[in-house]
Amino acid sequence: MRLRYWTALIVTVCVAATLSFREARQTQVPVDALLTPSIDAPDIAPPADTGPDGPEPAEQPAEALAEEPQDARPSDAEVSTEVSNWSRAVEPGENLDVLLADAGLDAVARAEVSGAIGSEFDLRRLKPGHTLALEITADGRAKNATLEVDDGVNIHAAFGAEPSVRVAPPTLESIRQAGETEIENSIYAALEDAGIPTRFATDLELVFAGTLDLRRALVGGELMRIAWRENRLGDRVIGEPTINFAELDLGEERYEVIWPEDGSSRTSIFKDDDLILTFDQPIRGARLSSAFGPRKHPIHGYVRMHSGVDFAAELGATVHATQAGRISFMGQKSGYGLMVEIDHAQDIKTIYAHLSAVNETLQVGQRIPAGQKIGDVGSTGTSTAPHLHYEVLVEGSPVPPLTDTHLSRIGDGTPHVDSPISIDAARDQLAALLAAADG
Repeated sequence: MRLRYWTALIVTVCVAATLSFREARQTQVPVDALLTPSIDAPDIAPPADTGPDGPEPAEQPAEALAEEPQDARPSDAEVSTEVSNWSRAVEPGENLDVLLADAGLDAVARAEVSGAIGSEFDLRRLKPGHTLALEITADGRAKNATLEVDDGVNIHAAFGAEPSVRVAPPTLESIRQAGETEIENSIYAALEDAGIPTRFATDLELVFAGTLDLRRALVGGELMRIAWRENRLGDRVIGEPTINFAELDLGEERYEVIWPEDGSSRTSIFKDDDLILTFDQPIRGARLSSAFGPRKHPIHGYVRMHSGVDFAAELGATVHATQAGRISFMGQKSGYGLMVEIDHAQDIKTIYAHLSAVNETLQVGQRIPAGQKIGDVGSTGTSTAPHLHYEVLVEGSPVPPLTDTHLSRIGDGTPHVDSPISIDAARDQLAALLAAADG
C-alpha cells in the first residue's frame, strides 16, 4: 500500500510543481515595483471630526502599533485548521474528478485525492450510489477524504504531516431470520409472497441439481421452511442473504439441506432423515452461483457446457483445497485466468480458476493437505464478477463436482469441517426462529 501511495503522491507533487511554476510566471511583480520600498500600514479610518487641537496624527509611534491586538486577524496556520464538510453520492456518468471539482478543489488538490484513493480502489469501478465525503480546509485543500463503495466498505485517505490511506470494512450485524410458505405455482412466487428472499429459488435449484429435479417434483401444495442470515449496517442490508437451512416437504418425501456457515465448508443433503449427499466447498460460507452442465455463457452469449460450478464470493476471499494432492499447475490459462490445478490419486484433478492471487508459499510439485489455502477469489480470465470456478476432472473429463463421488472416495482422513453437522440442531434453530417470527 505504501508503494502505491507514494507513487501516486510523487505524480501529484510533479503536477502541483508544474501548475505552481505557471502561476508564478503569470503573477510576476514588475521590477520597478520590487525596487520601490513599501510599508504595510494598518487600516485606520479617518477621523469623523477634529478636536480643539486639530486632527489626530495620521501615523502612530511604533510602540503604539506594537500594542495592537495580535489576534485581530487569524494567522495562516489558524486559517488552515478551519475545515468544512462536503459529501455527495456519485451520479450516472460521473467520475471522481467531477465530484472533487464540484466540491471546489483545484487541479492540484484533486490530483492528490484521486492518487491516494486510487492506490487502494480501482477508480474505473466507481458507480452511482458510491458516496464521497470530504473535510476541506479554508485554503481549499482536502484534510480527509472517504469514499464509501460496495457493501459499506470505506477507502479513507488522510492528508497531513504523515499522509495515509486505508481500507475500512464496515462493522456489520448478522441477523438470523426464518420463514415458511406453501408452493402453488413456483418457488419464486411462493418465496415472494412469504417475504423470503427470492434469490433462494436459484440457490435451491443449484444445490439440488443432480439429486432432485425441482421443476418436475413441484406440482403444488408442497411446504417449504427456510432459515437464513443477512448482514446489516444500521437498517441497510449489506450483500446477499445466505441460507443456513432449508426443509422441503413433498408429502411422501422430505428433503433437508444444511449449508455451510463461516466455520464450515461442507454442505449436506438429507432425505427422510438419512444423509444422502455431502460435498466440500473450496470457500467457507460461499453460495453456489452457477451449476454444472449446459448454460448460456454470460459473456459470449451462446449455450455451451459449463464444466464446473461457480461459487460467488467477495474479491480476496480465501480459497481452500477440497482434497489432498500435488500441485501440477499454477499460472495463467486462457479463459480460466489465474488458476491452480491439483493432481489427486486415481487420475483425478481439481481446478480453481479466476483467482486474484495464489498462495506464494506453494510451488508446482508440492504436496498439500485438504483445507490448504491455495489462493484468493478474483475475476481474472473470462469473468464478469468476482467468483471461483471449481472443476473436477476424472481421467481428463469433467464430472459434476457436487454429486460425483470419485473425489470423496480418495480422502486421506483429514477433517474437512471445523465442527460436526447436526441435523437436530438445525431443526431446533429453525423452529425457534419461526416461533419468534410468529410472536
